[in-house]
Order: sequence, then C-alpha cells, then structure tokens
Amino acid sequence: MTTVLLVVHLFVTLALIGLVLLQRSEGGGLGIGSSQGMGAFMGGRGTANLLTRGTAILGTAFFVLALALALMNRGASLQSRSILDSPPPASAPAAPAAPALPAVPTN
Repeated sequence: MTTVLLVVHLFVTLALIGLVLLQRSEGGGLGIGSSQGMGAFMGGRGTANLLTRGTAILGTAFFVLALALALMNRGASLQSRSILDSPPPASAPAAPAAPALPAVPTN
C-alpha cells in the first residue's frame, strides 16, 4: 500500500511541477506563448482559472498524500529511535597497559 501511494505521490508531484511551470508569473495563463486562436476554452481568463484550479487540486492532493505516507510510516522505525536510547555494547574491560621502560643511555 505504501508503494502504491508513493508512486501516486510521485505522479502528483510531477504534474504539479508541470502545471506550475505552464503558468505565467503575472497570472495570464499559459506561459508557452500567446493564447490567440485557441478558442474560448483555452483563451485568456479561462486558462488562468483552469490552471489555478488545477494547481489548487494537485497541491491539496500532494499534502494529503504526504500526510498519509507519514502516518503510515510513523511506526516503521521504532527499532532504533535514537543512538542515545540504545544501551552501549558490552565489552571486556581493557587490560592495563604495560609500564614504559626508561630509556637507557648508550655510550
């Protein structure tokens, strides 16, 4: 189930990126070129409304899918939550170091 939601989330993300890139910065519709000769559906005001509505729908779907994925995977990492929570590994005590021998001068 998580894999399916992740794939859907990827497609929604790519569609949202494409839809945002199609918009003009001043909100005039398709940023690819002029909308002359495209008819009433893709002309001026209709294009801006269509792209704005599509952006809102895809943005909402993006956040809903992100929350769903986060809620589904919140219990997956309970084995080791933090380095500080796990006890230190048991090891044998270190052997005492041998005393250093004094340097003997040679003549």
